[in-house]
Amino acid sequence: MKYCAHCGHEVELRIPDGDSRIRHVCPSCGAIHYQNPRMIVGTLPVWHEQVLLCRRAIEPRHGYWTLPAGFMENGESAAEGAIRETLEEASARVEVIAPYTMVSVPFIDQIHLLFLARLTDLDFAPGSESLEVKLFSEQDIPWNELAFRSVAMTLDIFFRERREGRFGVHHFTLQPVPVAPPGTA
Repeated sequence: MKYCAHCGHEVELRIPDGDSRIRHVCPSCGAIHYQNPRMIVGTLPVWHEQVLLCRRAIEPRHGYWTLPAGFMENGESAAEGAIRETLEEASARVEVIAPYTMVSVPFIDQIHLLFLARLTDLDFAPGSESLEVKLFSEQDIPWNELAFRSVAMTLDIFFRERREGRFGVHHFTLQPVPVAPPGTA
């Protein structure tokens, strides 16, 4: 951020009074510009013994499979955003059952909130951000082609809990995946 969104003056980085973090602060009007994590909301759409996945038509992870999810918009609840994203990405209508997984991803400033949901019918099709959408049984999940670790972990928990006959609400934090320096295989 270079300029104040309130008055247009150039901002500076400093710790405001009463705060403990460096923020963008406008020395002219005093506005403090907070930058907070982005909320990703979506669903784990279930139809009997199957779950609905979308193959991504956009980056990141173009061509990989994921649950229907995306950025929550201002003015909507988390559940409303998850329902909207499911409709946009899979043209699928769902009934939200309950929050299921909340995944903190601090190294990219995101929180992923996925709701357990029930498909209301089988009338679904790829939206503009999906190449295809498909129902998968547990044994058919393309585990090596999943786009995001939060999706893989959510699916793993879901199938395990389904076998156990009980469902909970889960929270976990993802850490960055270490990358080996070039030439150190």
